[in-house]
Amino acid sequence: MNKKILAELLLANARKDRESVSEDLQQILSAIRTHLDMDIAFIAEFSQGKRVFKYIDSKKESCVIKAGDSDPVNETYCHKIVNGEIPEHITDTLKNPITEKLDVTTALSIRHYMGVPIRIADGSIYGTFCCFNHKTDETIGERELSMLRIFADLAGKQIDSNIKSNLEKKEMTDRVISILDPSKLNMVYQPIYDIQQDKITGYESTLRVMTNPYRTPDVWINEAKQVGVSANLEIMAIKKATTELEQLPKDTYVSINTSPEHIINGAIATALKEISPKKVVLEITEHAPITDYVEFREALKPLRDRGILLAIDDAGAGYASFQHILEIAPDVIKLDTSIIHDVNVDPARHALATAIISFAKETNAEIIAEGVETQEEYNALRLLGVNKIQGFYIGRPMPILDAIALQRSEISRSRQDSVEVLANVR
Repeated sequence: MNKKILAELLLANARKDRESVSEDLQQILSAIRTHLDMDIAFIAEFSQGKRVFKYIDSKKESCVIKAGDSDPVNETYCHKIVNGEIPEHITDTLKNPITEKLDVTTALSIRHYMGVPIRIADGSIYGTFCCFNHKTDETIGERELSMLRIFADLAGKQIDSNIKSNLEKKEMTDRVISILDPSKLNMVYQPIYDIQQDKITGYESTLRVMTNPYRTPDVWINEAKQVGVSANLEIMAIKKATTELEQLPKDTYVSINTSPEHIINGAIATALKEISPKKVVLEITEHAPITDYVEFREALKPLRDRGILLAIDDAGAGYASFQHILEIAPDVIKLDTSIIHDVNVDPARHALATAIISFAKETNAEIIAEGVETQEEYNALRLLGVNKIQGFYIGRPMPILDAIALQRSEISRSRQDSVEVLANVR
């Protein structure tokens, strides 16, 4: 399956790059052909013993050659120019002892020919930049040939840039495809503590890909998006999280980071089709752009109708999070770490946290404070009316087995507390 995905991605990326480079090279070809008043101009590539026409510009709509046509390279003007067998400029091909005997001279009705090599950055020959007329022209000379060399150099730079870009994208695609395997993806879970219930009621799940060297999740997600498999990676992470969720207590939920585009295209709805709505919360980050809120709300409605809650992550980190809150009316607002840090001693942070908490109460949204690291921050937030907190003070992101052990220790503590209460009653 991975090979099939890779092949499709490479074809799609190559197609996009060809379209972009083709447009630039077509403009170069058209400019030189028009200036020199030639019938046909083309760029050819030397590939596997053939001369392949890559880009063509013709004075007439009907052209004797088409992009993709090829012939044995040894029988072409292009090859003989590069090897120095014939000059780069031939005013009359029928007067040259070599070109007059070439079949291509008659086949393409070539009388006047100009061609120069195209070199890429490493000095190797890519092919040639050529143009020809069906009649002789004594007015074209060395100055025009120098101009053709300049245009060939421009074309070479474009082609070289495209080759490098394709190579980089192939390496990126190979890299991303290599991790699209559930066995290579790890999920970690950071506990969310409910102050009123005095227990952990949920976890935020985060993707980890264990590679050497280690690369952060945002790097993988960005690359997956560039090569067109961000949905594959996100859905795979969601399925892994929801599968591991079954090992946690039934009243424990998992908060899942997701992209608005995958809600809009229906990928998230499909992935969560068999999952209990009470077991998951969808998180949209401040950094995830939403270009059309109406479309997003419509796509989100079936999920909300099922009872799946929506959280806005990183609230207060920037303008986008406030716009998300106003446009989407989330069920949960997660206060960003930048607000929580020193909230107990910084008046500005305390005031902003107070305002957002007040807004949440007015709109019936739940508040979760992220990035809580100290007892003092915890105390300040509890006094502000925050009911749920998340951060290193409660626990770091951990593998599922550690989360299970943490839940068991909580259950054990709860039972011990109950025993002590009964003992005191007696």
